[in-house]
Amino acid sequence: MASKILIGPSSFAELDRTPLEKLLARGFEVIKNPFKRKITKEELQELLNKDVVGILAGLEQLDREVLSLSNLKCISRVGAGMTNVDIEAAKELNIAVFNTPDAPTNAVAELVVGALISLLRWIPQSNQTVHERNWARKIGRQIEGKTVAIIGFGRIGSRLAELLTPFRVKLIAVDPFIVSSDLLPCPLLSLEEAVSLADIITIHINGEECLFNDLIFSQMKRGTLLLNASRGSVVSEKALLKALNERIVSMAWLDTFETEPYQGPLCNYENVILTPHIGSYTAECRYFMEIKAVENLLLVLKEY
Repeated sequence: MASKILIGPSSFAELDRTPLEKLLARGFEVIKNPFKRKITKEELQELLNKDVVGILAGLEQLDREVLSLSNLKCISRVGAGMTNVDIEAAKELNIAVFNTPDAPTNAVAELVVGALISLLRWIPQSNQTVHERNWARKIGRQIEGKTVAIIGFGRIGSRLAELLTPFRVKLIAVDPFIVSSDLLPCPLLSLEEAVSLADIITIHINGEECLFNDLIFSQMKRGTLLLNASRGSVVSEKALLKALNERIVSMAWLDTFETEPYQGPLCNYENVILTPHIGSYTAECRYFMEIKAVENLLLVLKEY
């Protein structure tokens, strides 16, 4: 019986079958995500039977319990973030772990710029009114001159800084993993300092910890714009709702949520743009991530 590879992401090789064909050419049986959404822990445990030796991982929970009950030899993440993978447990169980950290950089950074302009100029709402044959206009704002705090100055955060520079903004950065700002294009501040100065806050961290709670929102300037393309858990939804109602946050864009698909109360706010986790969802990025993830997987599974 052929060894099997589980594909975690809800979509894979839909625009270009080359990554899938590489797996099939090596004789692997491929199990696609049957749910077309994030696989739950219970579903994952059922799918990872003894014949599954590798997983092309999405955001499903690959914790110690799941890994210890599996026969996995390799986890190859289709994407950059690794917070859903217990790296220490994988190491102890001799499971090789890879990711594709460079692939999403441009796709996510470009989307953030688009989302920011959409917020400032009410583009989605204006489009909707015209489609409804209603010629109603809302006064917008420009990016130029605004103070933008980039929370997390890794690959995506630094690329975003490059894209925003021509808009003549004042950039400030927050990143506890960077000791010195000598090589940064902007000042490095604490989270509390940054949110008190920023007109626009955009989040690009890897962790799952909730950083944006009632206390942090209370330290923001009134009318702040908030953008989150990192993890849904980073922003307390309850605290964000309160900040929106109190007009501390004037507008927000979210691309990630604690529970996806999202159908919560933020759907009722006209001044909040919600997108269905599309940060890396470009043809170029998907291909790059998928082909690199497959290549990483095949490096380990030469004997299967």
